[in-house]
Amino acid sequence: MNWTRIVVAGLAAGIAANVADFVMHGFILGNTYMEYPVFSQEQANPLLFLVVSVCIGLAAAIFYARTIDSWAGGWKGGATFGFFVGLVAFFSNHYNPLVIEGFPYFLSWCWGGTGLITAVIAGAVIGAIYRKP
Repeated sequence: MNWTRIVVAGLAAGIAANVADFVMHGFILGNTYMEYPVFSQEQANPLLFLVVSVCIGLAAAIFYARTIDSWAGGWKGGATFGFFVGLVAFFSNHYNPLVIEGFPYFLSWCWGGTGLITAVIAGAVIGAIYRKP
């Protein structure tokens, strides 16, 4: 495994995922969040979101590098990897309405979809940077 490429791919994927999440949650779903009291907390530091995205990107890059023989080469293989990882995120979002009072069920579908899109984007970035040896 080429650790330099893994770190670069993970950092790039984390930044791309952070930008995608910012657009989807900030612009596309932003007004929806204002309708529900479950989202009435104080705003968090945006830098923390970037740190978490980069950590997830690094973990995904390591996972991709360890399973690279299972995927096609380049960004297409990475996008496929991201799709399957995103499916895990998609279905895990259906847990929220079961445990958070006032959490709308349809929003679980929205979060699942945005998580899937973000994972495909991050996977494509990882696949484009970390190529098969």
